[in-house]
Amino acid sequence: MTASPDPAEPAAPEPARPDPALRLLWRHVVAEDEQPRRGPRQRLSVDDVVDAAIAMADAEGLAGVSMRGLAQRLGLAPMSLYTYVPGRNELVALMVDQVLARRELPPLPDGLRARLETVARVHHAEALAHPWLLDVTGIRPWLGPGAADRYEWQLSAVEGVGLDDVEMDQTVALLVGFASSIAHAEHEKRRAERESGQSELAWWEANAEELGRVMSGREYPLAGRVGQAAGEAYQAASDPARELEFGLARIVDGVLALLATRS
Repeated sequence: MTASPDPAEPAAPEPARPDPALRLLWRHVVAEDEQPRRGPRQRLSVDDVVDAAIAMADAEGLAGVSMRGLAQRLGLAPMSLYTYVPGRNELVALMVDQVLARRELPPLPDGLRARLETVARVHHAEALAHPWLLDVTGIRPWLGPGAADRYEWQLSAVEGVGLDDVEMDQTVALLVGFASSIAHAEHEKRRAERESGQSELAWWEANAEELGRVMSGREYPLAGRVGQAAGEAYQAASDPARELEFGLARIVDGVLALLATRS
C-alpha cells in the first residue's frame, strides 16, 4: 500500500531545466538545425528585434522598453514578438550581450597600470553610450558570447601578474564597479540639468544667497573650505571626469602595492 504524502511537508522542487535564453544568446554559433523553431517563417531576425529594443532603450531608458511597445515599433502583433524571444527578461539579456559583442575591444597595452585603466575606461565609455546598462537588475546573469568574450579580455589584463584566480575576478569587478559608479554619477548630473534647465554652476549661483540665509548661524569650517575649493576647481558641485581619474589611479596604486608585497 502506498502511503499518502504528508500535506505538511513542502513539495519537492522541480528539477532545473536549461534556460531557453542560452540558445538565443548563442544563436550565431548553434547549428541551425538545433535552433528552436516556432510557427511560420519569420520576416525579422532575432538580431533585428534586439537592435530595435536597444534603440528604444538608448532613447527612452530601460523602463521605456516593453514587449507591446517593441512589437508596435517593429510592426508586429504583440503576441508575435514572443515567437522571437520568450519574454522581457530574456530580451534584456539579449540586449546586454549584443551591446557587449559589438564593442570592438582595443588591444591591451604592455604596462599593468595601462591595462587596468583600459579595462575600466572601456566599461565607462560603454555605460555612457548606453545608460540603460546601469539599470539592468533582476535578471539572471546569462553568459552569452559577448559577455564571455568581454570577461576573457578583462581577465587577460591581469593574467600572470601575481594574483590568484579569485583575486583576478575581484580586481576586474572592482574596476568595472568603479567605472559604473562614475558613469552613473555623470548620468544623474545630466538628468538634473535637463530637468531643471540649468547647469550645476548656474543652479549654485542662483541659490547661493538663499543658502547663505538658511544656513546662517551654523558653522561648517571644513565643508565651507573644501566645498569652495572644489567648486572653484570644478565650476560645479562635482566633476565626474576628475573623480574617474583620481579614483582609478588610487585603485591601480592599491593593486600595484599588493603585488609589490609579493615580489
